[in-house]
Amino acid sequence: MAATFGLRSRLPLTIRHLSSANATPALLRRSVESSAGGRRYTSNAADFFAPLDVFSDRHIGPNREEASVMLSKLGYSCMEDFVLDTVPPTIRVTSHDISDDTIPPLSERELFHRAKILGKGNKVMRSYIGMGYHNAVVPPVILRNVFENPAWYTQYTPYQPEIAQGRLESLVNFQTMVMSLTGMHIANASLLDEATAAAEGMVMSFIASNFKKRTFFVDGAVAPQTIAVLRTRCKGFGVNLRVGDASSLVKEDMQKSDISGVLVQYPDVDGSVRDFSELSHIVHSAGALMVVATDLLALALLKPPGEWGADIVLGSSARFGVPVGYGGPHAAFFATTEKLKRKMPGRLVGRSKDIMGIPAYRLALQTREQHIRREKATSNICTSQALLANMAAMYAVYHGASGIKRIAGRVHGFTQLLKQMVEKCGYEITNGAAFFDTLTIDIGSAGQDVESIHRIAMDMGINLRRVDERRVGVTLDESVASSDLVDLVNIFALASGASPVTLSALPTQEKMSLSSSSALIRTSEYLQYPVFNTHHSETEMLRYLHHLQAKDLSLVHAMIPLGSCTMKLNSTSSMIPLTWPEFSTIHPFVPVEQAKGYAQIVEELEADLCKITGFQACSLQPNSGAAGEYAGLTIIRAYHESRGDTHRDVCLIPVSAHGTNPASAVMAGLKVVAVKTRLDGTLDVEDLKSKAERYSENLAAFMITYPSTYGVFEEGVQEACKIIHSYGGQVYLDGANLNAQIGLTNPATCGGDVCHMNLHKTFAIPHGGGGPGVGPICVAKHLAPFLTSHPVVPTGGSTPIGAVAAAPWGSASILLISWAYIKMLGGRGLSESTKLALLNANYIAHRLTEYYSLRYKNDNKRVAHELLIDLAEFDRKAGLKVTDFAKRLQDYGFHPPTCSWPISTCMLIEPTESESLEELDRFCDAMIAIRQEAEDIISGRQPKDNNLLKNAPHPVSVIALSDAEWNRPYSRETAVYPLPYLRERKFWPSISRVDDDLNLVVCACTLSGWLADFPLQCECSSVEDLAQA
Repeated sequence: MAATFGLRSRLPLTIRHLSSANATPALLRRSVESSAGGRRYTSNAADFFAPLDVFSDRHIGPNREEASVMLSKLGYSCMEDFVLDTVPPTIRVTSHDISDDTIPPLSERELFHRAKILGKGNKVMRSYIGMGYHNAVVPPVILRNVFENPAWYTQYTPYQPEIAQGRLESLVNFQTMVMSLTGMHIANASLLDEATAAAEGMVMSFIASNFKKRTFFVDGAVAPQTIAVLRTRCKGFGVNLRVGDASSLVKEDMQKSDISGVLVQYPDVDGSVRDFSELSHIVHSAGALMVVATDLLALALLKPPGEWGADIVLGSSARFGVPVGYGGPHAAFFATTEKLKRKMPGRLVGRSKDIMGIPAYRLALQTREQHIRREKATSNICTSQALLANMAAMYAVYHGASGIKRIAGRVHGFTQLLKQMVEKCGYEITNGAAFFDTLTIDIGSAGQDVESIHRIAMDMGINLRRVDERRVGVTLDESVASSDLVDLVNIFALASGASPVTLSALPTQEKMSLSSSSALIRTSEYLQYPVFNTHHSETEMLRYLHHLQAKDLSLVHAMIPLGSCTMKLNSTSSMIPLTWPEFSTIHPFVPVEQAKGYAQIVEELEADLCKITGFQACSLQPNSGAAGEYAGLTIIRAYHESRGDTHRDVCLIPVSAHGTNPASAVMAGLKVVAVKTRLDGTLDVEDLKSKAERYSENLAAFMITYPSTYGVFEEGVQEACKIIHSYGGQVYLDGANLNAQIGLTNPATCGGDVCHMNLHKTFAIPHGGGGPGVGPICVAKHLAPFLTSHPVVPTGGSTPIGAVAAAPWGSASILLISWAYIKMLGGRGLSESTKLALLNANYIAHRLTEYYSLRYKNDNKRVAHELLIDLAEFDRKAGLKVTDFAKRLQDYGFHPPTCSWPISTCMLIEPTESESLEELDRFCDAMIAIRQEAEDIISGRQPKDNNLLKNAPHPVSVIALSDAEWNRPYSRETAVYPLPYLRERKFWPSISRVDDDLNLVVCACTLSGWLADFPLQCECSSVEDLAQA
């Protein structure tokens, strides 16, 4: 069935005058109104002065006429009647709750003006604070062609390798870079940040001890934010955290202790580079693991941890070309020995082959581990930091080994020179003879006052680290120019009364040595693979980037209808402020008065999220949805403990919940009890009541996703929450599907006490090919005292649970995107977006229901913002699996919907509000055409083992087969041009099918792309066992 296309029409704007009493002096107030689901814009200014760049018109795909057509097809004459049949009336909020009065809208240009004003509140200084954060220099070719390129940042996690070979290759480059620099055997494709990566290392150490050794030792010179995150994380696992001087550990004490692992920093937070080789022998002799937090640039000169006994190596890759951005997002790296590879958290990319025998990259597990193992998963990690990992990998590709060594040499050479000049001024360097880029300087040794140093520095536009009342810290990086070095020297010269120096007065460094001992100096080669030694000119780099980009389907090509993923527009207007220096260059630990712009954005975003959710307080610190789940459940535990109910440790979770829910519950120290669902997909309230009563004495929480992952609004959600509250429990409402709620209902009205939101879903932060994400939490008033804190910058409630991320506000820079999204849509635009998301999903359901089995709908035959179609009949009749439909859809130019989740025989489809009727019809036409192709197999017109679906997708390599090799009972034209639109608009998969059968647990991977194949099998220990250990 061919798609029908035509020019989209827009009805004339209708503008009316509002009372001047309602006017906002500085901004033109607009509202978006709906009759038949369309839009017309009203203004309180004269028609002539009304803004033209109204964002909701750019963001919402269907115009008024298209919305009317869809409503008519569904049997409605107005949007409100449709919404009444879709969302239970008992949970509806009034239209005044989320309106242009509560969240006034801004046009795109007004938003830019507002962002510029707030940006001026951030004082752009030269920050040499260090502590794990550096002023990265982003190569312009990477900035423009990756960071600012929607073909890279609108991709999804590469679960479909045939249309994701570009970013898979780049992530393999990232893994290879990490392995090469750290000297380790295997590395994953990134984690959230250095602190949470350290927490994963701690849990791995505990698991490796078979849950017998419950103490984890942390050296006191590890970054304070890392220690803070470890303190929070260890509670849920029953691990004792011990902080002290790791050098004091001796063999006898270790063998007598129950220490499972030791964490050290190399170089440490004060700049010292210590030889830990002897300590690693002591640790290993006691059967414990050596965990090392390190710096990739330092490892260009330092002996890598893998060469002196490390078992786990982790850190941040941000100084490889990623903006500091007030703390993130940044890609952490995580590498282990061969022995530990099966216990490693996060994503792993390897190399396999397609059915033509062509090498092809793929994820080692094609679905999220949590969705397979649920409460038995070893980690709740869902989102990684793929976009930032790709930037770091491209930085290494662009500079190569020689370039990185030059950069490291310059940084260290400048640090040596600064040390010489500071010592000449009479100051003492306290971090030892071996260092890389950081000096800790005793100001008191020269009889000077620390505050005078900071005053002089700030007068010169420089921030130094405040170590204590006697010492300051200075950390240099790639951004430091010779003039900056002169300024740093003169801070200390002026404070000591010496004459200022000029560049000509500085001695040159003929020889740079890290230490008088050669034991710490790197002698091994690194980054010797061809990819790191080819693309060093901008011309070659540009072509390599576009070569990879061309292999990947993103939102620039077509809708990505992944259920529960909300792949909506990531508007250019909301992305633009992200790279402004006022936001991208701010260190997360600058004095708060230097970040007033960020503070205002945080305050406004928190307030808007509270309005949207109906809650009273918010934390923006969790840097993924799963991190938000963990934070919210940990807050619930803290609340119970504050009331003396330390025994409350049972969490009820429906079987329809997101897979991260049970994993997060176990991480928070809770015991998971499953709750049944009915045949119609709704929660079994009677089973919930029975189990709440059975576990009433120990009931801590109930987790529920709303609307459910089966794609329906459940009538009984308030009743379910009341049952939990009656037995003393708290309700965690998973906000993964919040895009179906805004302006129509909210988590508080549904009965929740806490929820998290996925800003990378509902609030338009790009998915980035698998991250970044942000998962802030909103809580009711009684939970507000427990909100997350931070050890460096004060945040959180009066009795906080601690830190859950390295930076005070997590991935702070991308909060700008959601802030801009909300401000530009305004309250009415947000509500209209929700309505169109519901309408688009129901329109697809209407068009497909004649051809596919719609698994769940409400009594009014309506779905929520997504729909679940069941393909089980095709397996019975023709041996066709979900995967076969998914791969064939690639031939039609679409990314498949979510496959085999939440039910193994189903596809979960979510179109979002950003897709036009034309695109919805194109998708439906493709699905209907595939249904006919399946019918040909059922009827015997096509064989069951050699057909369009089983052989899909059909890349150029297949179409180019000779007539003798073409052994398929259909034409090449049918394979690649099944519908007319494809002749004009065709996205080609770059490889044939890669085996991603979800029943497989073994994947032949080439971990670096150049190493030998070996089988990787998931043998993760049970977290359920861990919780009971």
